[in-house]
Parts: sequence; structure tokens; C-alpha cells
Amino acid sequence: MHHHKTVRKFGRQADQRVALLRSLAEALVLKESIVTTEAKAKELKKVIEPLITKGKTGTLAARRLILSRLGNRERVAKKIMDVLSPRYKDRKGGYTRVTKIFQKSSDSRKSALIEFV
Repeated sequence: MHHHKTVRKFGRQADQRVALLRSLAEALVLKESIVTTEAKAKELKKVIEPLITKGKTGTLAARRLILSRLGNRERVAKKIMDVLSPRYKDRKGGYTRVTKIFQKSSDSRKSALIEFV
């Protein structure tokens, strides 16, 4: 049975799935808005929101946790800690917005824009 299985697998093995989400997170943090599929955007939201929340503490432990979750991407962790987390210091959550934009005609893929609020 498929009860309470909330992780989308995207037809990939676990290490490939982690690499995909890390690269999407890096692109989102650096560009602050990206276009991807709706399913990937929803999964990315689950990855990036806790990192922003953890970055709001501003501690060394938080920086190291963010680095470990993003695969030692230093400039991404630096931007989360120095730019994004202070921007949302008064906000309780909901730092990203997923907007459905179009459905591709060739393969019926639903695309979405994910961006910081």
C-alpha cells in the first residue's frame, strides 16, 4: 500500500534524486526564481523552506547543516545565511511561491514557476 508516502521519486534512484533537488535548490537560491515542472517545484519547496528557517538562527551549526544538505555548495549557503534568511526574519514560513504557468503540448508536462515571495 502507498499510505503516507509523500516523496516523489521522479523515476530516479535515491542519489540521483538528491542530486536533482540540490541542483534545483542551488538554481533557485542564486537566481531567486526558476521554471521547472510542477512536481519538482513542489518537492523543491519542501527542501528549501526548512533551510531558510534554519538560516534565520544565524549560528555556525545552522550554516554547517545548510552546507551538508546542499552538498557543500558554499556560495549557496552564504546567500541563504546572509541575504535570504534576514529578508524573512519577521515571516513565520511560506518563503516560496509555486505558480502554475503552462502545459507543454508535446508531452503534456505541467510547468510551474517557483520563486521567493
